[in-house]
Amino acid sequence: MARDLTIAVCQTGPIQKRAQRAETVDRLVALLERAAAAGAEIAVFPELALTTFFPRWRIDDQAEIEAFFEPAMPGPQTQRLYDAAARLKIGFALGYAELTRVDGGRFNTMDLVGHDGKLVGRYRKIHVPGSSEPEPGTTVHLERRYFEPGNLGFPVFVYRGVRVGMAICNDRRWPETYRMLCLNGAEIVLIGYNTPLLLDEAPALAHLRMFHNHLPMQAGAYQNTVWVAAAAKAGVEDGQALIGGSCIIAPTGEIAAQAISLGDEVIVHRADLDLIAICRKVNFDFARYRRPDQYRLIADQV
Repeated sequence: MARDLTIAVCQTGPIQKRAQRAETVDRLVALLERAAAAGAEIAVFPELALTTFFPRWRIDDQAEIEAFFEPAMPGPQTQRLYDAAARLKIGFALGYAELTRVDGGRFNTMDLVGHDGKLVGRYRKIHVPGSSEPEPGTTVHLERRYFEPGNLGFPVFVYRGVRVGMAICNDRRWPETYRMLCLNGAEIVLIGYNTPLLLDEAPALAHLRMFHNHLPMQAGAYQNTVWVAAAAKAGVEDGQALIGGSCIIAPTGEIAAQAISLGDEVIVHRADLDLIAICRKVNFDFARYRRPDQYRLIADQV
């Protein structure tokens, strides 16, 4: 029997610092409604989808910092999105800044929510880039000032009988992300990101920004035989241009669908899950061809 899951990527345009949380949630609900109307069964939103990308600034006022974080999900301002999921019968993955209740830990987090509006699983960004202090002459963000590295590993969750993993922004550039998710049984990887269009420290590479955005995701999809769906925040946000390029990538490494704007946009594709088995037969049957024992021996000899 054929298996498939229809995926929506919900790209957002910029979310300015002055935007109210309720206004942003209205936009996300509207995108989820568009995704459901197009037949999607699951949707993915960008990294830090509820706020502007605040790590671009050094902020010292703790009350100002905490205003960007969610102490509970769903909370009073975000409950409408969860209610919409239950009403529309569509799941979603949402990136946000998490403030943990127990010890006040701060994480760059993505939650997977079911079509009943209930939490399915949580991922916390592992590859936290940037620094804790500004570095003059660079576009380095201060994510390490505000977020701890994730402590949940690379979990995979079952949604409508499909094994789903998640990753956030810089995670998508690391091969370990896809390999660990694949080894944990992922069939689909949902990614959210906020990526600047230009880097002050490498202006000569500006023409490669979109290429370098898609390259690791296409390689990760192909080498690990998974579907990848990635949602960007795009456009000029608080003076910084964000790259966009939201996409859905097949386990063949091909881009199956791609956003064409720098604003709020929904792209939808029916992911043929049987294609995964076909791709694994060609090159990436891990049980048959992968040799972790030899990798270990080589590393010991170096």
